[in-house]
Amino acid sequence: MSQRPWQLRFWAALLIGLICTGALAAGNPDKPFAEKHVVLQISDPDPFKQTLVLNVAANLVKHYGPDKVDIEIVAFGPGLRLLLEENANAGRIDNLVDSASVRFSACENTLSKFTQNLGREPELNAHATHVSAGVVRILDLIDEGYTLIKP
Repeated sequence: MSQRPWQLRFWAALLIGLICTGALAAGNPDKPFAEKHVVLQISDPDPFKQTLVLNVAANLVKHYGPDKVDIEIVAFGPGLRLLLEENANAGRIDNLVDSASVRFSACENTLSKFTQNLGREPELNAHATHVSAGVVRILDLIDEGYTLIKP
C-alpha cells in the first residue's frame, strides 16, 4: 500500500525539521542519548589550566550524567603536554575515559613540532587520538553542533 502525497510531504518536513534543529546531529555514536555535546580546548602549558579542563569535564559528567553529556578534549600547541604519557594527570584521564567515555584528541601538527624539537616523537597517553590539526577538529565539532568551552 503506497502512502498518500501529503503523508510523504509530512515525513519529509519532519525529517528536515529534525536535521535543521540539530536533533539528528552526528555527535558521538557511543553516546546516542547525550543531550549536551561539548568540546573543551586546552592550548595552555600551565598545569593549573590542564587540571581546570579536567575539572570542567568531571563537573559536566557529574551534573548531566555520563550518558547525557558527550565531551571531547582537544589539545594543541603547548596544551598538548596534558596528553604526554608522563603527565601527572594521566590517572584522571584514565578515570574520565573509563567512567564517562570522555575523548581526548591530540594535534598532529603540534606533535610534529614537539618531535622536531625533541629529536624523537614523545609518548602520548594511550587514550589520545591523533587528529590532523586541533583547531580544525574544534571547528568540525562546532559544525556538528558541539559547544566550545575554553576554561
